[in-house]
Amino acid sequence: MILALILLIVGGTVAGSMLYGRRRQQRARSMEDWALGGRKLGTLVFWFLNAGEIYTTFAVLGISGFAWAYGAPAYLAFCSVSLAAAVGYWLTPLIHAYGRRHGLVTQADFFAHRYSARWLGVCVAAAGLVALVVYVQIQLTALSLVVRLAAGPQVSPAAAALVAVVLMLLFVFLAGLRSAAFAAGVKDVLMLIVVIALAATIADAVGERSILGVFSAVAERFPQAVRFPGLKPELGLDVTWLMTSAINVALGTYIFPHMFQLCFSADSGDTIRRNAVFQPIYSLSYFFVILLGFAALLAGTQAPGGDPNALLLAFVGERYPAWMLGLLAGTASLLALVPGGVLLLTCGAIFGRNIVRPLVPAMDEGRELLVSRLSMIGFAGIALYLTLGAGGSLVEIGLSAYAAIGMLAPGVYCAFLLRRTSAAAVLAGLVTGYAVLWVPMLGTLAGRWFPHWEMGLVALIANAVVTVAVSLCRPLPAPSA
Repeated sequence: MILALILLIVGGTVAGSMLYGRRRQQRARSMEDWALGGRKLGTLVFWFLNAGEIYTTFAVLGISGFAWAYGAPAYLAFCSVSLAAAVGYWLTPLIHAYGRRHGLVTQADFFAHRYSARWLGVCVAAAGLVALVVYVQIQLTALSLVVRLAAGPQVSPAAAALVAVVLMLLFVFLAGLRSAAFAAGVKDVLMLIVVIALAATIADAVGERSILGVFSAVAERFPQAVRFPGLKPELGLDVTWLMTSAINVALGTYIFPHMFQLCFSADSGDTIRRNAVFQPIYSLSYFFVILLGFAALLAGTQAPGGDPNALLLAFVGERYPAWMLGLLAGTASLLALVPGGVLLLTCGAIFGRNIVRPLVPAMDEGRELLVSRLSMIGFAGIALYLTLGAGGSLVEIGLSAYAAIGMLAPGVYCAFLLRRTSAAAVLAGLVTGYAVLWVPMLGTLAGRWFPHWEMGLVALIANAVVTVAVSLCRPLPAPSA
């Protein structure tokens, strides 16, 4: 039954999305058609596609497992989504307008054009690919859990991850951006139905009278779980960590390369603003997701192999009938496939347009499109390698991706706020930020100066200070520049 429901949900959604994509546009013949949906995504399609990139397996499997393992630090999900929407209301229409005016396709195009430096576009492309591959790893990790659930424990984690990679590649090769938007809509509706259905019956499942009774029981039996620093105080996940992590996520959400391409794909700035206004509504679903993690803690559920990412699947398997587990697993498959597909599509677009094309200027758009599509196989392979050697929760992996992509944030914000910012200033900030983030000695020193801070935000601040300082040393450009 579980396998049948997974195949029905995934197969039906993929088939429907392909039909929708073919009905709405002809076969992609250019990078704009393939990567941006022809720049024609309206309010509803853009809403679901944007939500699809925010509400992934990170949001459901990751946050519920994080709540079970760490407790109160999972409240990070509430803060970060609303803060990101507030930032996006101001930033994303500017990105959209600039991209449409100059015919840009990727984030690296933006940097290369705004700072008149193709070499900076290549550097930004490389940095963006690193963060995107880590984010693809999150989706592969979750999808491999569903594969093992469907196929049985006799399937090894490596084999399950390989199957997950093949499924994701098939989806992205068969679907364009419009098809992914349709699948994102189905996924979001299913996600809300499943989460609300589980939350509505959770009290009976764990022997309590109401949802508030679940929280009261957790507060009584596990008092550390409902207050900071949570169930593992030695990790320092206190209120300072919560605030700095939420700010870092908010500043970095729309800096991801695939979010840039989503901004370029919208049909107007008003479409993007409407999306930002209503996007925080989705953060209400995190209440139910965290509730499920707390209920699993109350029920004494143990994550298979100690993996918090598999906690929710294990809990539903213990306390609910097989059809509910199948519905959850099918929805989780879409939660991984849709964002993972868009991420791989973005990787391909960046590699073909901003890495290969500068090296081969004579390459026409048809060959660029072919190179972009084929390169996705390589990026999927890298993500598979990272998945096989990875440990930790999806939330921890996600925060590392936000830390990496946050290094591009000062260059984006300064592009609109500080005219005299130059390519050299952006590069100086990037080098400084990555040094703080990845050089152990500097990271240790920063940890002493800013105890319990999210290190990604510390690195971002150092990056921004250097970028602005170098920019202010440069004369103000002429108005015609």
